[in-house]
Amino acid sequence: MRRAYVTLVTNADFAMGARALLNSLALTGTTADRVVMHTGGVPTVALAPLTAAGARLVPVELLPTSDAFNAAHQREALHGAAPFTKGEKPAFHTPLDNFAKLRLWQLDYDRVVFLDADTLVLRNIDKLFDYPELCAAPNVYEGLGDFHRMNSGVFTARPDPATFQAMLKHLDQPGAFWRRTDQTFLQEWFPDWHGLPVTCNMLQYVWFNLPALWDWKAIRVLHFQYEKPWQDHDKADRLRPLIDLWHSYAAGEAPDLSRMPAPE
Repeated sequence: MRRAYVTLVTNADFAMGARALLNSLALTGTTADRVVMHTGGVPTVALAPLTAAGARLVPVELLPTSDAFNAAHQREALHGAAPFTKGEKPAFHTPLDNFAKLRLWQLDYDRVVFLDADTLVLRNIDKLFDYPELCAAPNVYEGLGDFHRMNSGVFTARPDPATFQAMLKHLDQPGAFWRRTDQTFLQEWFPDWHGLPVTCNMLQYVWFNLPALWDWKAIRVLHFQYEKPWQDHDKADRLRPLIDLWHSYAAGEAPDLSRMPAPE
């Protein structure tokens, strides 16, 4: 059975994130393949470290969506219609590119665990390959009201070209508008998605919004939603231990998670 961890890289910044992710996966001892799907927006020089980190690089194109669909999901149009009010997406974030994530259903694997390039895997999660399609954690980072939405930064999938073609047909309907791009689409496509514990996709804002949920002994995947750890941003001081942890993985180090501080 062919298994792979898969991420998507659409520019040099996300390639930087993917390098830290790959380093973190290597430290878990997984034997699964590590695949980086990358679009034409990524410079060759930014891809070289990913190959060096043991990744299989798979070039992918953006989806063949209509002009109307593309216009509706451009950064300015999407953020104008569905503004982010809880945090800020970095300038290099291009929402339309997110839909290329669906290309994973075309990959030559039996089972896949998808991980956004701004995640870190802190402990082995190979057991997720035995979970059904589609498992994802709730989008919890502020309060209980978030539990009804999935977060597509971590999910399980079973690649199938027929599924991909069906998705593509449904995605680009006349007047289609997916408020949170792939995340909104996947929640509609898989209305009975299976819930993973938040520890399998711990969003960084939990650190200061819901500190009672934070347990370093239990967290398996840490996800830097909104602002990225390699940026300068206005929440950096509040998130400093998490940012320092990301930089350790990015440098190829093996952090001692038992020494991580608790939220203040």
